[in-house]
Amino acid sequence: MNALLATGLLAAEGGGGSPLSILPALLIIMVLFYFFFIRSESKKRARHEEMLKQLKKNDRVMTIGGIYGTVAGVSQDKDEVVLRVDENNNTKIRISRNAIARVIQEDEQESENS
Repeated sequence: MNALLATGLLAAEGGGGSPLSILPALLIIMVLFYFFFIRSESKKRARHEEMLKQLKKNDRVMTIGGIYGTVAGVSQDKDEVVLRVDENNNTKIRISRNAIARVIQEDEQESENS
C-alpha cells in the first residue's frame, strides 16, 4: 500500500503526469476506509439493535451511564424499559431502550459477585 501511495505521489509531483494518475491510489484508500470504519460501525450498530430487540424481563443490563440493573418490564410501543436497580428496596427507574449499553451474561455476573 505504501508503494502504491508513493507511486501516486511521485506521479503527481513529476509534473509530466496527469493528476488522474493518483486516482487509483485514492480509490484504494476510500475502499479501505469503508471496510475498516464505516462497515464495521454499521455491523456493530446492527448487533446492538438486535440485542435491544431481544431484551426481556429479568435480563441483567448496564446502561450507558454505568447503572447496573435487572429488567423489570419492557414496553415495545413506548420504547421504554423499567429497571430494578435495588433488590432490597425494590427501587425501579424508567429509561429509554437506547440507553442500554449491554446485556450482562451470567459468567460476567459471577465474576462481579466474587
